[in-house]
This record gives sequence, structure tokens and C-alpha cells, in this order.
Amino acid sequence: MEESSFDALAATPLLAGLAKPALEILAAEGEVLSFLADDFIVREGEPGHSFFILEEGEVAVAKTNGFGHSVPLATLKARTFFGEMCVVDPVPRAASVRAITEVKAIKIRASTLYHLFQQMPDQYSILLLNLARDMARRLRSLDEAYAAKAG
Repeated sequence: MEESSFDALAATPLLAGLAKPALEILAAEGEVLSFLADDFIVREGEPGHSFFILEEGEVAVAKTNGFGHSVPLATLKARTFFGEMCVVDPVPRAASVRAITEVKAIKIRASTLYHLFQQMPDQYSILLLNLARDMARRLRSLDEAYAAKAG
């Protein structure tokens, strides 16, 4: 992995508090991928065993409603992540993610997290706590948006 990608991992709030050796495991096993604007990175309903950290670019997250319409959920920018639900709960992807601009993303597989757990369980715990906090923030934001529309 390029040095700039390692720096992107180190600068990502999700990975805050991780020691350099833990980041090195993620960097060594992570896969840097590039996407053009309008490319789908993941599609709702697909199996997934990885999440992505945005190094560059912007993506749109959307979910299909009961009427077959795409409902926008979020726009994410560099130093954020998506796809984590499949790593925590191995079920098909809950939403689609499409590149808005050209995107460079680092794909982190569930197996990489398992390797981190095996080698540095304390660092794995930090990562999971950060992940849980961010998922709670996102859920709270969606709850507030739903309540605002319902009210």
C-alpha cells in the first residue's frame, strides 16, 4: 500500500487511538481501489465481507424503499467509511454506495479485522468501540431525520 494510503488510514477518525503496528496490519492487508464518478462501489442486497475507508472523493449512500425508489441516506467524504454493517453482521448489504466524484477507497476485509483480533486484541477492541460509536451517531441522525418528517 502506498504511503499516502497509510497516512489516510492514520487520519481516519474511525481508526483514532490505534497504534502504528495495528495500522500497519490494516495497511498491509487493505486493498486500494479506484472508482469513476457514477460507479457503484457496493450494491444493496449483495453479499459483503468488507468495509471501505474513503481516501479521496465523495460517495452517495442510498436505499431502495418499498416502492422501488432510491432514497438518499447520506453523502460521505474523504476520511469516512461505509459498508461496516456487513463486517459486524454478515448479511447482504443494506444500501448501495455510488461514487459522486472520482473515488479512491481502501477496502478492509473482515478477515483483516480477524487478523487484528488475533494479533492485537486490545487494538481490535479500540476499533470496534470507534465503529460502534460512529454507527450510533449515524443511527441517531437517521432517527432525528425520520422524526422530523413524521412530525
